Amino acid sequence: MIFDDISNAGLYSGIGPRFAQALDYLGSTDLASMEPERYDLDGDNLYVMVQEYDSKPKREGFWEAHRAYADVQFVVSGAEHMGYAQASSLQAGDYEAEHDFVKLQGEGLFLPMLAGQFIVLWPQDAHMPGMAIDSPAPVKKAVFKVKL
Repeated sequence: MIFDDISNAGLYSGIGPRFAQALDYLGSTDLASMEPERYDLDGDNLYVMVQEYDSKPKREGFWEAHRAYADVQFVVSGAEHMGYAQASSLQAGDYEAEHDFVKLQGEGLFLPMLAGQFIVLWPQDAHMPGMAIDSPAPVKKAVFKVKL
């Protein structure tokens, strides 16, 4: 997991070319003006999903992880708690290959993610996105899916 502010995004471009492209797009695009939908940057190899939602109480959340993609999640506006745990420390359900998704159960940590912050999540990083910090509030987020 990498957790940082957008002002430091250039430090991570060496992770790989798709990550560099995602982080460059993140820093050079007015995501606040984009409509919620999927935008292909390199087909299924790299795309971004712009999302708008109200954060929700943790009792409504669930742990998830992916195998074929890494996530780069960026809070455009608002704030949320992002749950984090090592996937190996949680109980995994069945892997849904068509959605690159596995639901997990267990306990983890929660980090406040504020506007302008991003997190990189690898397959070993279980996460619970979209959780309210105090009470539900509007959030706009960009989720980059980076094919591994």
